[in-house]
Amino acid sequence: MSFRVVRSSKFRHVYGQALKREQCYDNIRVSKSSWDSTFCAVNPKFLAIIVESAGGGAFIVLPHNKVGRIAADHPLVGGHKGPVLDIAWCPHNDNVIASGSEDCVVKVWQIPDGGLSRTLTEPVVDLVFHQRRVGLVLWHPSALNVLLTAGSDNQVVIWNVGTGEILVHIDSHPDIVYSACFNWDGSKLVTTCKDKKIRIYDPRTAELESEAMCHEGSKATRAIFLRHGLIFTTGFNRSSERQYSLRAPDALNEPIVMVELDTSNGVMFPLYDADTNMIYLCGKGDSVIRYFEVTPEPPFVHYINTFQTTEPQRGIGLMPKRGCDVTTCEVAKFYRMNNNGLCQVISMTVPRKSDLFQEDLYPDTLAEDAATTAEEWIDGKDADPLTFSLKVSAHCLPTASSKTLGIQRSQRSGEWSGYWLFRPAARAYIGYRERERERERGNPKQQHSPWLTHRRQCGSTLFEAVAAPVPWQNVFQRLVLVAPAAAAATATATPIVLPTPLACF
Repeated sequence: MSFRVVRSSKFRHVYGQALKREQCYDNIRVSKSSWDSTFCAVNPKFLAIIVESAGGGAFIVLPHNKVGRIAADHPLVGGHKGPVLDIAWCPHNDNVIASGSEDCVVKVWQIPDGGLSRTLTEPVVDLVFHQRRVGLVLWHPSALNVLLTAGSDNQVVIWNVGTGEILVHIDSHPDIVYSACFNWDGSKLVTTCKDKKIRIYDPRTAELESEAMCHEGSKATRAIFLRHGLIFTTGFNRSSERQYSLRAPDALNEPIVMVELDTSNGVMFPLYDADTNMIYLCGKGDSVIRYFEVTPEPPFVHYINTFQTTEPQRGIGLMPKRGCDVTTCEVAKFYRMNNNGLCQVISMTVPRKSDLFQEDLYPDTLAEDAATTAEEWIDGKDADPLTFSLKVSAHCLPTASSKTLGIQRSQRSGEWSGYWLFRPAARAYIGYRERERERERGNPKQQHSPWLTHRRQCGSTLFEAVAAPVPWQNVFQRLVLVAPAAAAATATATPIVLPTPLACF
């Protein structure tokens, strides 16, 4: 008697769910460029999308709370003289973004915390070297202010953005560079080229360490380093069937796995989550997102499931793990651009019944701080990226139930009071928008009105808001959990320190 053994994996039941249209971003004129790029970059503060713009290139930067229909005259980042081809947020500063364009210039921009109030045309620095269009920008994973750029002049340049100087120049590619990726500590660099080859370099010396045939098809290929050193590639075979492969750096000619997927002709972008070892394959023009898990057991790359939509995608961005909602077991969040101007938000979730923090789903993830400087890195210092635990940002109260503590304003008295928040996103967003509307009306009394002490019994726990004339953006930091009334004489009040409202929820 034979039976099938189901592979054990905590990500086997990951499912995707699209947010409602009013929680997405609409009326965005996504770029119509034929360049193979994701056209989108996202971090915990902002969403950036390359858009169509007359008289030069531009991209739009939106705070995450600015959902709904975007005004046609919304401010842009528009300093390029040609169409923008690629953008990338700095992993060590959520307000810094780099852009490459057909005008051969790479620009680095500083975005203010609240987003743009007017069109931004003055970059922090211009990086001028390439003689043809720049289609790839990539930040170093652990060194501060280290940026890689690649252009259609077949040149790869690594910059120190802080000084605007070139650190390394790689000129050994015979054709256009399709993709580039640093390994986990940034000590190796893998590239794919139009000549169908994959190459591994020492990024400090520009020395070519190994090369091999990547995929036999003539269309664009992509390659990424996985956390433990293996290389994952996507491309096409001679029959124009899409493939993916898994390789070891010391045996590039002998793929560990080579699998044919389908016959679609859109370039596949592999988006990698180093925490869960999951790879999401998103093809340009596809209406699906396939996701896989990489493990040490054969066949090494395990297919999990497919998220299906009705609209083809023009671009896509993956939120860093710092921006995922750990209270709902969200392991990935995608921002997917459709041809109709809608940027759809898709949440990938592991179904769990418990409300507690799931430590097996959330190992320590990449922190915002850099592990080393550009000068130390070029001098030979290797350092793994700094990591931190997401448990400190789970915002779960120290009670038997891990609901979230929120606030609400009485329409009759104008006072703020606390409450247990079961649907945090919707309630917190409404309160935030109310405060923003008061700011737009220019009412200083509403911006800095006194917050009166208010107590409220909720189940067996009593909590109160401390009276203080503070700006409304600090309201969430003034909540104090108080022990149940029966034990108030002996219990000590435990302060709950929460970040700003948007980060809190």
